[in-house]
Parts: sequence; structure tokens; C-alpha cells
Amino acid sequence: MWRTALRSIGAFLASVLAVVVLSVATDMVCVAVGLFPPIGQPNADSRLLALAFAYRLVFGVLGGYIIARLAPVAPMGHAMVAGAIGTLVASAGAVAMWNHGPNWYPVALAVTALPSSWLGGGIAVRHVRRA
Repeated sequence: MWRTALRSIGAFLASVLAVVVLSVATDMVCVAVGLFPPIGQPNADSRLLALAFAYRLVFGVLGGYIIARLAPVAPMGHAMVAGAIGTLVASAGAVAMWNHGPNWYPVALAVTALPSSWLGGGIAVRHVRRA
């Protein structure tokens, strides 16, 4: 029982770490090449926020895939819990950052956290079935 719980926690942490590291690294690359404004300056350009949203959406799907692949049991359940936690975190971020830029961006992150994790989990489950 403890082993399963620890593996579940490990799967969640691996998923979160991958999503956060990839998001921050991509942000840093975009800043370094001059696409995004320097860190600390607001980004109010909806086109650039759409780009950030697009890669965060892909990373969210990847996070759902990772947690489902590493889950010791119930891979889709793990992906859905991770997506629900992502929704809560993104919603808190939306509330905290309200009117600090275009409001569509944090709302979109919150609304898509669960579906992207679900999609990644589904891809992982299908991948395992075919193997």
C-alpha cells in the first residue's frame, strides 16, 4: 500500500516537474531570442500570449501522458486528479493575476488544464494497450 502511494506521488511529481521545467525553459528561450519581453515586464500582447498558451497546452498533454505512464494503478484516474489539481492552481493564478494583462489567458489555462491532462492520459493508455 505504501509503495503504491509513493509511486503515485512520484508519478505526480514527475509530471509536474516536466510541465514546469518545459514551460519555464521555453519562456526563457522566448525571452532570450527577444520574442517575449524581459522577465518582470508585463506581456500584454495577445499574440504572444496565444503562443505561450499553445505550448503550455502541449506541455499539459505531456504531463497527463507522463503521470498516466508512471501511475502504478488507474492511469486515467491519476491523469484526471492531476488535471483537477492543475485546474485549481490555474484558477488561483487567474484570480491573483486578474486585470494584470488580458484576462482570457489565465482563464484559458484554467479551463484547459483538465482536458489536456485527460487527453495525455488517454494517449498513454492507448499506447500501453498497443504495446
